[in-house]
Amino acid sequence: MAEETVGFVHVDEEKPDLSWPSIRRYFATRHTTLFQLPERTGNAFPNPMPGLRAMELKHWNWYFLGFLAWVVDAMDFFVVSSTAPQIAETLGVSITDITWGMTLVLMVRSIGAIIFGVASDYYGRKWPYIACCAMFVVLEIGVGFCQTYDQFLAIRALFGISMGGMYGCAAATALENVPKEARSILSGLFLPGYTLGFLLAIVFARAFEDTYKPGEGWRALCWFTAGPAFVLMVWRMFMPESDYFLRVKAQRQLQEKKSWRQSWDDFKLAISTHWVIFLYLILFMAGLNFMSHGCQDLYPTFLTNQIGLSSDAKTVSMVVINLGAIVGGIFFGQLSEYTGRRLGFILACILGGAFSYPAFFLRSQGGLMVCAFFLQFAVGCWGIQPIHLFELTPNKYRALASGLAYQLGNLASSASSTIESTMGSKFPLPGGIYDYGKVMAIFTGAVFAYMILIVFVGPEKFHKNLDDIPTEDDMMQKVQSNDVLDNKKPEVQQRETV
Repeated sequence: MAEETVGFVHVDEEKPDLSWPSIRRYFATRHTTLFQLPERTGNAFPNPMPGLRAMELKHWNWYFLGFLAWVVDAMDFFVVSSTAPQIAETLGVSITDITWGMTLVLMVRSIGAIIFGVASDYYGRKWPYIACCAMFVVLEIGVGFCQTYDQFLAIRALFGISMGGMYGCAAATALENVPKEARSILSGLFLPGYTLGFLLAIVFARAFEDTYKPGEGWRALCWFTAGPAFVLMVWRMFMPESDYFLRVKAQRQLQEKKSWRQSWDDFKLAISTHWVIFLYLILFMAGLNFMSHGCQDLYPTFLTNQIGLSSDAKTVSMVVINLGAIVGGIFFGQLSEYTGRRLGFILACILGGAFSYPAFFLRSQGGLMVCAFFLQFAVGCWGIQPIHLFELTPNKYRALASGLAYQLGNLASSASSTIESTMGSKFPLPGGIYDYGKVMAIFTGAVFAYMILIVFVGPEKFHKNLDDIPTEDDMMQKVQSNDVLDNKKPEVQQRETV
């Protein structure tokens, strides 16, 4: 399962074969390839230590630059949701108006993914990363000085662009240079950084609640959260460019300088070559984002309104539950080193489906915490996502393709809370509240089923060589080769594409 080459799956640098025999042959191999376990990396037991020992100091530097950028990205986003009532009171608007600012961030993140993704793939990982961090610093300070709601929306929209650009920069910085044996465990550690950022936002929101002016501690919180991004920006300035991109740059210098027309032709060639896998990745990322948002966004409301927990009890419960996602990310990230990426995702979704009912229908705080912990543990299969995305996207467009697929999937799932709220209105309870537990159980179960299906039919390129740097000439030769193949007789074509 190191690399599938059946039909249109092998689209890393080749034009996909979309003939009916090729498509039929591809789907006929979905169940057989799922259980073809990858070659072991020398360990009979899933021990991450050999891979981690292969890491050098520069690898750790790059990894923590990417990981901490992802933590800061999440923390700076969630400071608004953590202090929404105080911000609303200060600006004289409703909490719903403030949450619209959060939705606005999600809507414009794809713009940032395109801008910074293109910059990262063509101009290097270093300076787009620094630019994202600089925007974080300026915009977080700016939020703290907002005096009107319009100012708040404008700054949060700009923040959404910088936030959308950070994923591709951070993931590429963290993972593309590390040893192959360490990718799975480090991928498993990377995505839970987002949950860590969420927890830090909750903790710091409480810590800064009574600072500055009464009811305006959120301003001091925003000013404070600009600090970590500034530290990362300075840290990155003293680190060299990514080894991978230096090799890309050296290769480009050996090639003839291209005109704008030739560059545009290259871009069109890339679109015509990779559209199949990119469409799949959007569907895949939409499912993952629906999975996390569907069982998280309304859970605090569920604990408060239906279960009747106090604010302190709710906070403790949410911290414990979200620790499940962090532990699950590490576990499933490393597990995929031994099961493969697809089977790892499916096992996690089966586990999540088993806990979907008790995590929403039990009525004791202890029972809910345990079951929701394991539900989030299953959602921790997000830990497989960064390396799986890198292995499926073409190396040449890694930051752009992975970042844009992530953000478009996130955009598709941005309506999850609205969907659940609308469904909840169909299940009223005494006292003017709604049965959000039932709604989230139904929604979460459906999403787990969708993810099992989308992963089952999807491709996998386990341990693909992330260092391979194809040239435009290589791509053109392969496309021309496929065009020649298209003109052959069907029986000859089938024999040569197997």
